[in-house]
Amino acid sequence: MPAPTPPSAGALISHAAKSRNLKAGAIIGSGTISNRDADGGPGRPVADGGRGYSCLAEIRMVETILNGKPSTPFMRFGDRVGIEMHDDDGASIFGRIDQIVEDSNG
Repeated sequence: MPAPTPPSAGALISHAAKSRNLKAGAIIGSGTISNRDADGGPGRPVADGGRGYSCLAEIRMVETILNGKPSTPFMRFGDRVGIEMHDDDGASIFGRIDQIVEDSNG
């Protein structure tokens, strides 16, 4: 069964304006962007021909829907995070961001 279509940005703003006095410059957050599959269903890993996921919460939610429980662990110290975005021609838009999760307490 395909996932429901999320509301548009305009619909979110309209709904927010019903209960608050929005002014020019107001910022409305909607959470991460979900990478649904071409058929409208939940996303798939890039390795499986999908578009990947925008956050761990998304992949864990998809795993819970499909398998009854998540299998992807939360990040731990020493894990590496890589982020890169490509244009339609495959060129990197802003370069690769590559970080290692470190303990801020040393």
